Amino acid sequence: GIVLMGDGLMIQEGSFVKATGRIAQIPVSEAYLGRVVNALAKPIDGKGEIIASESRLIESPAPCIISRRSIYEPLQTGLIAIDSMIPIGRGQRELIIGDRETGKTAVATDTILNQKGQGVICVYVAIGQRASSVAQVVTTFHEEGAMEYTIVVAEMADSPATLQ
Repeated sequence: GIVLMGDGLMIQEGSFVKATGRIAQIPVSEAYLGRVVNALAKPIDGKGEIIASESRLIESPAPCIISRRSIYEPLQTGLIAIDSMIPIGRGQRELIIGDRETGKTAVATDTILNQKGQGVICVYVAIGQRASSVAQVVTTFHEEGAMEYTIVVAEMADSPATLQ
């Protein structure tokens, strides 16, 4: 099987394609801190290439619950209602689900901004959003100094479905 990781506009019936012989993987490195990348970890912020010596499979299984370090330290979002009703542990993954215009982005950005000086690495993932919305969030992170400890992964609404 194959997956097109791009627009594929030039591929049509009878086109010649060649397998890479490798399973899809992306580079990983602390050099990604402060950068905006797409779903394939390619920089889209215009600051040049990112040098990484290691890589990781795109579809790698999450570690089983027993082998994970237990969550024992709280992560303060800075939003009193959330911190008191729904405690979040440091290292825990959190999914924010809601209808349009309900404040999901505001909750995520406020939480990331509140992590300044806490030694936390934040990954803000924006899939299927408008480029202007992502640019606004990145600008806020830059203005508040949050890009030092944040990686933004973005695939815009006009990206191919396989990348989203």
